[in-house]
Amino acid sequence: MRKTISYFSLILFFLGFLGFCALHKLEKNLDPDSKEFYSKVRYLITRQERKIFLNLPPSEKEAFIKEFWGKRDPDPNTEENEFKKEYFERIEMANLLFKGGGPGWLQDRGRVYILLGPPMERYTYPRGREYYDFPEEVWYYGFFPIVFVDTDWNGDYKLTPLGARHIAEINRAQMAEKPRIAKKDIVFDFDQKIQKTDEGEVIFRILIPYEGIWFEEKEGIWETTLAVSLQIFDSSGNRVWEKKDDYPISFAEENLEEVLGEDYVMEFSTSLESGEYSITIELENKEDQNRISRTIKFTV
Repeated sequence: MRKTISYFSLILFFLGFLGFCALHKLEKNLDPDSKEFYSKVRYLITRQERKIFLNLPPSEKEAFIKEFWGKRDPDPNTEENEFKKEYFERIEMANLLFKGGGPGWLQDRGRVYILLGPPMERYTYPRGREYYDFPEEVWYYGFFPIVFVDTDWNGDYKLTPLGARHIAEINRAQMAEKPRIAKKDIVFDFDQKIQKTDEGEVIFRILIPYEGIWFEEKEGIWETTLAVSLQIFDSSGNRVWEKKDDYPISFAEENLEEVLGEDYVMEFSTSLESGEYSITIELENKEDQNRISRTIKFTV
């Protein structure tokens, strides 16, 4: 189980433990249950999940929480969510193991313990490794040492740059060995509208909720590319029209709240003779390789 939780969590390690000043007011207004959830998942929740959750109305937060844990469940066929169970067990253990400087799970050692699990080897130096040195701990995950130092002599050991660098190396090594995990915030889906004109032109509109699109955040810009494939067939099964193209989407981080609840719209048109037709619509989000396909019958 260590590998399952560690791999998923390492991807998010440097994204999960700082808040966003722009959303500070929304965080303060959370109800007690939502605030408890939001606090406890600080090491797991992605930037996009964080912002979607904070902007949801209270009536929709419970469904978000259920889906948040559901998509991290390594075996949905069992009654228990093993990932969630182990995550909270590690929080409890971190509180028992690491004293001083506040709750153990909120300290650097607690954060690393929760995300990576117990180290394979742990060496403690309460008086430092040299005369006048600070208290120090060295944890090993394989060949990688993670170093913590208590510079204030209060029991709150801080992760050193060396430790952070080795965590990044562990991350890269595990990412090279394992397939990419798709990141899904909500179901990737779309709606479609077909409009026929008197001149025989048919207009197709594809509407994709922004909340169902996974975006990669890069230096304050959220972006992805949607690949679309459209094929129209007549009543005999002959393909009479097709369209394939890529559609880059991007917007600034400060515009996130504006697009939530809106649809990204694609529009296509073609001329068709009177008759029965079907259109097959295929969409792929190139950022997380999530795909969806649908076939609709229509009459001109």
